[in-house]
Amino acid sequence: MDVSGGSGQPRSGNDEPTEPATGPAAPSPHDSTARPLNPPRPSAAHQAPDPRDPDHDGSAPGRGDGTRPDGPHPTAHGTPPDTHPDRALAASGHGHGQPPPPPPRRPRGPGGGLLMGRPFGVPVYVAPSWFLVAALITWVFGGQLDRVLPELGAARYLVSLFFAVAFYGSVLVHELAHTVAALRFKLPVRRIQLQFLGGVSEIEKEAETPGREFVLAFVGPLLSLVLSGVFYLALQPVERGTVPGVLLASLMISNLIVAAFNLLPGLPLDGGRMLRAVVWKITGRPMSGTVAAAWVGRALAVSVLIGLPLLSQSGALGSTAEDSAGMSTVTDALLAAIVAAIIWTGAGNSLRMARLREHLPELRARTLTRRAVPVETTTSLAEALRRANAAGARALVVVDGHGEPLSLVRESAIAGVPEHRRPWVAASALAQDLTEGMRVSAELAGEDLLDVLRATPATEYLVVEDTGEIYGVLSAADVERAFVKAMARPS
Repeated sequence: MDVSGGSGQPRSGNDEPTEPATGPAAPSPHDSTARPLNPPRPSAAHQAPDPRDPDHDGSAPGRGDGTRPDGPHPTAHGTPPDTHPDRALAASGHGHGQPPPPPPRRPRGPGGGLLMGRPFGVPVYVAPSWFLVAALITWVFGGQLDRVLPELGAARYLVSLFFAVAFYGSVLVHELAHTVAALRFKLPVRRIQLQFLGGVSEIEKEAETPGREFVLAFVGPLLSLVLSGVFYLALQPVERGTVPGVLLASLMISNLIVAAFNLLPGLPLDGGRMLRAVVWKITGRPMSGTVAAAWVGRALAVSVLIGLPLLSQSGALGSTAEDSAGMSTVTDALLAAIVAAIIWTGAGNSLRMARLREHLPELRARTLTRRAVPVETTTSLAEALRRANAAGARALVVVDGHGEPLSLVRESAIAGVPEHRRPWVAASALAQDLTEGMRVSAELAGEDLLDVLRATPATEYLVVEDTGEIYGVLSAADVERAFVKAMARPS
């Protein structure tokens, strides 16, 4: 939990956005994220009735009955051991005309919430949890004002509400510091979100060097320290026992606490990002820095869980032994548990995000692509499947008379056409027209590949060489399986 916000990393949960640890993204890791794509649910294609079809009963032959023909799967990029070659390609689909399962999502931050503005072009949201925390701050701070300024009466709650808004304004400044630094390094920022116990800056890409990582993390606490100094200077000419004096002193102390807490050297705090950058610089491996900072973060979580209630009971935080009894003890223990859980979860998410990024380069369009055979628009599905299996291919590309690709035959739609109807159904009737975003370079890999797939959600993509020559077809389901397999291996 970065109580004041982001570093140069994506967050999920209450601190880490994006982007995931069981699947490619979005994140968003960076939240950024991310998942590789979000394919639409394809349906079996509709075909006009053909009077030559002996089984024509007035229904659409291309629709089928949703049954999956029998037959073994073809081996990848090889001729399947099937005496009925027209079955093999269909059997490699997801059966019953259903689309592939949705790809796993990257861990991402909570919902956007209420849009407050777009400073520097970055949307700023207030999460619903902020209103709960603002109400809590108003209630607690209002009770403290009753002892300091009893003459305020019920108006003390308006003053305390102003303090809650001003405090989160300081948090926003902290987040904007991260955002400006990220934009300065040409790192895209998805959004800023004010939420429970602070804020989040969702920076979608990782800093390229440990030096930039350190700067991205340090500017937030630095701005909080600067704000604390500004409030201290503004406090000097103000009388202490007045409303302005109490507000300025409270804002000075709160920003100082925010800066100090975020400088603790454990993920997901800004100090953890700084520690990660230092270890990265020493070892030359960002993963080593993440592991070290994440385990320090977990140690901090345990320390907060045990130490905060003990400090409160001892009076070290300014309370007496009488104040620390009863409900106050329960409240301190609950607060410690919440903060510790957020830190522990954020540290774990940081580890998963780092492992995701370490394995992303293993996703290469060229190695995941299926061999494809070109078929004309008038070619029947049965003939197209025969050609594909004879060539050891697992995909069909519909081309025009000059060999230019027009569309991709959907694998799930093939599985929805009964075998006895396939001679009467044109393969092109089951195809999805190619858009510009569905053409993928064979040289793409890692996050660049996922970014391209996310930009145009589909179930299949045409993979081409730099010369424009057809290389094959990339299935969204194949990308998902490769990603899950890579993530299952230890770093």
